[in-house]
Amino acid sequence: MCGIVAIIGNELNKDRIAEVIGSLSHRGPDAEGVWLSRTSKCVLAHRRLSIIDLSEDGNQPMCSDMNRYCIILNGEIYNYLEIKEELKDNYDFRTQTDTEVLLAAFQRWGISCFDRLIGMFACVIWDEQTQTAIAVRDRFGVKPLYYTQLPGGELAISSEIKIFHELGLPRDTDVSTWATYLTYGFYDNSERTFWNGVQSLPPGHYLTIDNKISVNKWYDLRDRIRQSETRNEDEVMNEYCNMLEESVNLRFRSDVSVGINLSGGLDSSILLGLAQKNQSDVDAFTFITGEPLYDELPWVQQMLEGYPNPHHVCMLEANEVPSLAAKVQKNQDEPFGGLPTLGYAKIFERARDIGVKVLLDGQGMDEQWAGYDYYYSALSENLHASNKLPIVPLQGCSTKPIRPECLIPDFRDNAVYFMPPSLPSDALTNLQCWDIRYSKLPKALRFNDRVSMMYSIELREPFLDHRLFEIALNQPIERKIQNGINKWLLRRIAKELLPSRIVNASKRPLQVAQIEWFKGHLKNWVESMIEVALEQYGDVWLDVKSVRREWNQFVNTQTDNSFYIWQWVSIGLFHECFLRSK
Repeated sequence: MCGIVAIIGNELNKDRIAEVIGSLSHRGPDAEGVWLSRTSKCVLAHRRLSIIDLSEDGNQPMCSDMNRYCIILNGEIYNYLEIKEELKDNYDFRTQTDTEVLLAAFQRWGISCFDRLIGMFACVIWDEQTQTAIAVRDRFGVKPLYYTQLPGGELAISSEIKIFHELGLPRDTDVSTWATYLTYGFYDNSERTFWNGVQSLPPGHYLTIDNKISVNKWYDLRDRIRQSETRNEDEVMNEYCNMLEESVNLRFRSDVSVGINLSGGLDSSILLGLAQKNQSDVDAFTFITGEPLYDELPWVQQMLEGYPNPHHVCMLEANEVPSLAAKVQKNQDEPFGGLPTLGYAKIFERARDIGVKVLLDGQGMDEQWAGYDYYYSALSENLHASNKLPIVPLQGCSTKPIRPECLIPDFRDNAVYFMPPSLPSDALTNLQCWDIRYSKLPKALRFNDRVSMMYSIELREPFLDHRLFEIALNQPIERKIQNGINKWLLRRIAKELLPSRIVNASKRPLQVAQIEWFKGHLKNWVESMIEVALEQYGDVWLDVKSVRREWNQFVNTQTDNSFYIWQWVSIGLFHECFLRSK
């Protein structure tokens, strides 16, 4: 897990990029490297978090054995040993790294090599022979990759947006993205970001830089969905279980210590059960807020009963939120997901303090097996036929999550409602694909990547193995939801690993007491952030009277939703962190 930067243009030098690469030191505190092509058309820079092959041989940028290619890689190729075995007779390996294996694979198979990879990655490869470059992002976008044209005309690519501003790109917000976020609740559904001129390379795509720039797709889960499953449940379970265990095994490959994030839900429980087969005393981490209505500590303690795992309980307290939110916002570069992200921050901070550099997380099962409560509604509402998708569906929320009526109409007109292409399939599968590619998963992965890297922790997602998704998404509806029970087949699988009290537990949204704290302990802070938003964007973006009315109603009435309040807080936070001294 690292930080990467590339600049491609004419008459470049190392000094410019060397001045800014330090801004990514949190992504890679262990080593720094800068490389200039012989024609001065490409500069590659890298900050390293050492996980595999801790020696200096693993430092980047790294050149291939014949020095034709040079690479910077952020992420991990989990099946690198298997690929290395295929290539060893035709490539003179000098290191024990997965980075060199990727170089050799690209040299052998070109762009098709990425189909062979199991991993999370974002990389840039420069070809000295053709004077061209390629930038590639993994299938689900676990690892970030942004690009922009700098004021001098050069193309810049980076793991984080802040680098572009340090290289001279003006700090101008993208009004359309902000309007879309505030009107529909979309965060990361397109290539556009919250910053003008900065684009995100979509998951499963690659960027080629020759005389022109082009973006092409190399993987799309929707292309793999045929829903022609003819095997019985036992056959599917057997294949899925084997692949699930292999996926976790691969993500334990590391030359440093590995821990796991543990909530009280089914997915974390499965992760714990599989982790026991690899490393029985692996450290487990859980965040709490001291609010019994939300904390999952009792469930976690039941799960850990009889296991020798050291358990680290990480407390988020209300009085920490203002300063921690500002710190996280600066690191996120774009709006993030509220207090749950701050709870995650406490986990990564504790892991860093005790020397655990890699954590495994249970992200992805809900999207695979239809675990959210609103998926059940897709069975009774023909969303596919009516060409409708829910706007920012929130687990456990029955009220409208956003307040577009509080926006100035001229500003709201900049919003873009996005309707993704539908599969020739059922409403449930289309809703799952929406969450995987455009809604739930992209924003969760962005939040989690930034907050883990803020503390120099590599976060691995074993359930985001594309092979697992391709099995699950091709199953008929009754294997996902049956008799009102979500994750039907997954629960059958879990019975092999877990106590029945865990297997049969209902889905509980991973939350903190955001609503209660916004009305109580954090009321003054929330109000101050909303006032910053109104001071800067009142009567331009926000209708001042409407926002204040909704805030007062939120404070004084019962509700199960604070998303729109967090949106307004995000505007204030964003301005304070990035634009106050502009």
